[in-house]
Formats: sequence, C-alpha cells, structure tokens
Amino acid sequence: MLATTQTGWVAERLKAVGVDVDLETISTRGDARRDIPIARIGGDGVFVRELEQALLEGRIDLAVHSLKDMPTAETPGLVLACVPERATPFDAVVGRTAQTLEELPAGAVVGTSSIRRVAQVKAIRGDLVVAPLRGNVDTRLRKLDAGDYDALILAAAGLERLGLAGRITQLVRPPIFWPAVSQGALAIQIRTADDRTRAAVDPLNHAATHAAVVAERRMLAELAAGCLAPVGGWARITAAHLTLGGCVLALDDAGGVERMVVEESLPLPGVNLNFGEVSLLAAAESLGAAVAGKLLSAGAGELLARMRTRLV
Repeated sequence: MLATTQTGWVAERLKAVGVDVDLETISTRGDARRDIPIARIGGDGVFVRELEQALLEGRIDLAVHSLKDMPTAETPGLVLACVPERATPFDAVVGRTAQTLEELPAGAVVGTSSIRRVAQVKAIRGDLVVAPLRGNVDTRLRKLDAGDYDALILAAAGLERLGLAGRITQLVRPPIFWPAVSQGALAIQIRTADDRTRAAVDPLNHAATHAAVVAERRMLAELAAGCLAPVGGWARITAAHLTLGGCVLALDDAGGVERMVVEESLPLPGVNLNFGEVSLLAAAESLGAAVAGKLLSAGAGELLARMRTRLV
C-alpha cells in the first residue's frame, strides 16, 4: 500500500509537468514474505530487485523506490536519476498505552524488527520488551490496536504519506534516536542511457535532499554496512553548511547497547545551492567518506562485525 501511494505521488507530479504516465504494479520478495526477518529473505535489495529487472528488460521506464531500501552500489545499466524533496526523515512512536517511550511502563512491548531501532529503544529504556513486527503499515497498526503491542516504532514519512500522521504520538530524532540512512526519501531509478526519461524526471529532483542522501549513502558504503545494518544517519543543509551525523550501534550478549556517533559539517562554496549540483554532490560524497572514516577509526568496524551475526 505504501509503495503504491509513493508511486502515485511521483506519477501525479510528473503529470503536473506534462509527462504522460502509466502505472505498473510489481511485487517484490520483500513484499511477499512478511512472516520472516528481511535478512533471511536475501538482505539488501529485497524490495528493489524485481523492479530493477523490469527496468533492465524495458518493461518499465522508471522505478520508484524508498531510498532507504536500496543498496548503495548501483546496479550496472541503471542509475539513480532523481530524488524528490524528502518527507520527515525521523522515526515515530505510535503509542497505545502511553504516548512516549519514556512514559511506557516497565515490561511494555514495543514492536519493531529493525535492529537499529531495537538497539536505540534498548538504549533509552532497557526495561522494555522489543518484539518482532513485520507487515504493511495497516497490518502493524491493527496488531497494535488489538493489544499485541503497547507501542510501535515506524517511519514518520510512511505514516504521513498514508494520511496517518495523526497516529504519531512521539517523534524521535537525533541525537537520541537516529533514523535509517535515506529514510523519508524517494528514489527514481532509470536506465543509464535513457536520456529521454532522465529529462522527464529532472524537474522533480530536489537538490538539497539529493545532496543529503548522497552524503548518508556514501557514509554507509564506506562502512560496508548494508541497508539492514544498525547504522543511522541524517544529513541536512543549513545556511551555507552541509552537516552529516552518523551513528553505529551494537547489542552485547547481556542486552547492553554500544553507541558511536560522529557529526561533521562542511562549508559550501555558495548560498541557496547556486554553486551547481555537480559540486554540491561532490561535497556530499566527501563529507560522507569523512564521517565514515572517523567512525571506522573509532572502532565502528568491530561493532558492525559483531552485529552481522544478528541479522540472519
């Protein structure tokens, strides 16, 4: 449902700039298998591979993805051509018995299957029980309302796009709770040599969002972590600076949480992005690599190696 809503959002904006659009629905393995953890289905890319195959075969001309689901390595023959303006990048609490994580009673059950979210919930409230949760947003909310959980952690952007922002009882954000890399952003993917489609989607590109997610994804790639790893990131442009924060998390055998955070800012050579998109994206790449380098120097590689066994 969310994927359909997001694709429809892009289609409407393409139509508004004079582009004729036909929609085709393609199911992915990630959509079909909601009964087991994503890592057991196939890890990175489980929500994008079938769409990429349709692109490569020429059955569709563009694919709309949640950018946080996309591997950082580009698929040969395909390119990320456009990133529309980002929705709220943060995670949200949807509470039933209390509105915030801090107000939940000891032993309350919080639903999420993201190891990144699990670690951060445990860091805030080690006395809460975190229970697995998959399914589309409506299914998750029904389970909450039925009393299976006391609260859920969901992406705020998904709730907003589905018209369910009213269910949010708490927005959790850095420096306490870090979102997934590229959370809240959509990606429009096309064939590399398809200049006609590239020109059609270009009016939807949002330069500041594009730069932010490039910085975040470069950091993730340098960490060699993958989109399912316990890594958070948030980049944004304020005034004439691009700022990126990165967070690497790990759970120990006793249920404790280790947390490593690095935040850096890079001055930009101009104001209001007028210095050109190419130099802006190059600056974003540089910042992402720098933040990843500092995290690795501080021992992030060891934390991530320890957590890989928990992703299967």
